[in-house]
Amino acid sequence: MRQEKLWDADTARRYDTPGTGMFAPEVLEPTVDRLTELAAGGAALEFAVGTGRVAVPLAARGVPVTGIELSRPMVERLRTKVDEATVPVVIGDMATSTVPGEFSLVYLVYNTISNLLTQARQVTCFRNAARHLAPGGRFVIELWVPELRKLPPGQQATVWSSEPGYIGLDTYDVLHQQVVSHHFQFDESTQARLFRSPHRYIWPAELDLMAQLAGFELETRHADWAGAEFTADSRSHVSVYRLPTTN
Repeated sequence: MRQEKLWDADTARRYDTPGTGMFAPEVLEPTVDRLTELAAGGAALEFAVGTGRVAVPLAARGVPVTGIELSRPMVERLRTKVDEATVPVVIGDMATSTVPGEFSLVYLVYNTISNLLTQARQVTCFRNAARHLAPGGRFVIELWVPELRKLPPGQQATVWSSEPGYIGLDTYDVLHQQVVSHHFQFDESTQARLFRSPHRYIWPAELDLMAQLAGFELETRHADWAGAEFTADSRSHVSVYRLPTTN
């Protein structure tokens, strides 16, 4: 399924979960704190801005934020929160679309770079970030670590979340480095709602090579937005890449 069809009006409506999940204060506040620090007083560009989960509170901190977003329904929901003057958005592909101006920060949160389903397009995304940044500017990516160590021989799926009313599992195609995330939501009835999304998973070392091809250097990598140490057991990472400054 094409990404613009995947993120339709129904998905946009269900995406926002105020106060819980990815919108919980303990999740969102460290994200906005860190991005505000990394913007260093300059403007920020969010690739795949979505419904504004991060962009809206970041703009409220005084950081000028622009977005690129493929899904019009997601942007329509964003517009119920802030107007175009507060968070301007260009409709388009984050790997290739451009916006006017120069930025000190470009960021991609919540695994979104994996929505680009080939290595070539992921590299193009890095180059697009570099295109928008001033010298010394930063590109920040939040991404999960593939859980292939959990796959015993002959098994193709891992359950990464199981809680009341929700199960999340991933099915892997290790030959082609593809994964499909399955989100099951259910209640006390016999019926469940399923949402699926395809991804191309990326190892941290591969991500670093993509960055080098676009002219970036790895500045920092932590296990979360609060700065926890990244280890072999970390399930995700926040990686900050930086362009060289001019002399």
